[in-house]
Amino acid sequence: MLKSTGIVRRIDDLGRIVIPRELRRSMGICDKDALEIYTNDDTIVLKKYEPSDIFTGEMEDLIEYRGKRVSINTIKELARIAGLKVTD
Repeated sequence: MLKSTGIVRRIDDLGRIVIPRELRRSMGICDKDALEIYTNDDTIVLKKYEPSDIFTGEMEDLIEYRGKRVSINTIKELARIAGLKVTD
């Protein structure tokens, strides 16, 4: 459920909008943080981007491989599927 902040901002000529400092602080958003953009009908939602496993969405025990993140659990499961012996 969306909650109104009561804050209204205009979009500039380049399509930019400023997120107020107080809101960024309360949401833990810092300079250079990436935001993910979601849409639903006429609603736009911005969410702080948190990389996750590209296969499962898992966010723990991630390893980066060629710019993609994969969890250790997924790596083990893929190894099992490939017929490799996996020890836990």
